[in-house]
Amino acid sequence: MVSDRSLEVLRVIVQDYVASREPVGSKSIVERHSFGVSAATIRNDMALLEEEELIAAPHTSSGRIPTDKGYRVFVDHLADLRPLSPAQRQAIETFLGQSADLDEVLARSVRLLSQLTQQVALVQYPSLSRATVRHVELVPLSDTKLLSVLITDSGRVEQRVIELPYLVGDETLSEVRSRLNAAVSGRSMIEAAASLKTMVWPGPHELQPVIDLIATTLIDQIGANRHDKLVMAGAANLVRTEEDFTGSVSPVLDAIEEQVVLLRLFGEMATDLHGVAVSIGRENAQFGLGETSVLTSGYTASGGDLARLGVLGPTRMDYSNNMAAVRAVARYLSRLLGEN
Repeated sequence: MVSDRSLEVLRVIVQDYVASREPVGSKSIVERHSFGVSAATIRNDMALLEEEELIAAPHTSSGRIPTDKGYRVFVDHLADLRPLSPAQRQAIETFLGQSADLDEVLARSVRLLSQLTQQVALVQYPSLSRATVRHVELVPLSDTKLLSVLITDSGRVEQRVIELPYLVGDETLSEVRSRLNAAVSGRSMIEAAASLKTMVWPGPHELQPVIDLIATTLIDQIGANRHDKLVMAGAANLVRTEEDFTGSVSPVLDAIEEQVVLLRLFGEMATDLHGVAVSIGRENAQFGLGETSVLTSGYTASGGDLARLGVLGPTRMDYSNNMAAVRAVARYLSRLLGEN
């Protein structure tokens, strides 16, 4: 059984190794930390940690580094979730508060999270399952070209360009817009799609092909379920930490391009008492990410659907800071989207 002091030794080994990327020895622990015991005693604690497979010796080094199991114990029992600084919190509110719509706020969220953590940042689009249509807009781009804009109550905006077979006058277009909104506004996505499929134009018969084209386009927009979509930023951070990976970092970069795999990993991660889910090293091996750690937290859009936001990087990462950043951005994102 590992003693409390041995767990504290594990804590400082993780923290020192994350900071320096150098194996940690008993002498440096005694010199840098106030344990009040001799180096020999610390060596005994390290031997116990090694027996429990929480630390290991890389090659012939006299120092030790954490194992995946050691990182897991650190995260589960030892990691302090340090609060973000006032400056960091202000940066989150300022940077995300400038966003105009869902696409922009999610893009800004991953860029900010990548900067705060120096890791790859990922955010999952919220599901459309409980969203409703707020408004449909038809914007003339030219005599025979329209921009169809679908806006949901969660702030999502879907846009498509429609090539019309012939010119449609402003008055007619205004009436079409009004009838479309009457048919879909306030309805769930499934109800709106069904309404559009049965929509009949009461005006001149020759306009029916145009109405059918617009309705079909809107149905496609409704069906664009971006719950299966991730936005990513900071892939260059992986390259900067290539020393933390065996061989090339290319397999990791290839793996994170597979969004279906990442979404499946997100779905299997269990959230802890801090509201953050952490999957470490070999726990990710089946996803081709056995040398990485993934930290996520859930956020909600105004429709109430839960999606995940998080970071991915080498197992040698600052878990305390990264967990706090992921949680803070996710909470602010929920608040921001809930206001829209």
